[in-house]
Amino acid sequence: MNKNASVRKIGDITVVELKGKITIGAGDLQMREAIHAVLNEGARKLVVDMSGVTTIDSSGVGELVGCYTTSTHKGAKMKLMNLPAKISDVLTVTQLITVFDVYPNEAEAVASFGS
Repeated sequence: MNKNASVRKIGDITVVELKGKITIGAGDLQMREAIHAVLNEGARKLVVDMSGVTTIDSSGVGELVGCYTTSTHKGAKMKLMNLPAKISDVLTVTQLITVFDVYPNEAEAVASFGS
């Protein structure tokens, strides 16, 4: 994978852990590559762990929306968890917080898929 993203499985749920900055030229493409890679491998239940993200800019937000759209088109569900306050604020201001399913922790995010 790459230095800004790692992937692990919990049953049939794929967790993508993002780290560092998701900004133009410094993480936005790595995020897209990581999420597209797991979708292309057949992942249909996807949780994106944002706890390690330090900064997100408009390019990063755009990529997040793009990944969400790609997931939906591929029949997958993409959910977010562990949003740092700064990221939560950005998604709230842009009203994208209403687009994404956001969970405070992994247990709730995983449970949201049902059994």
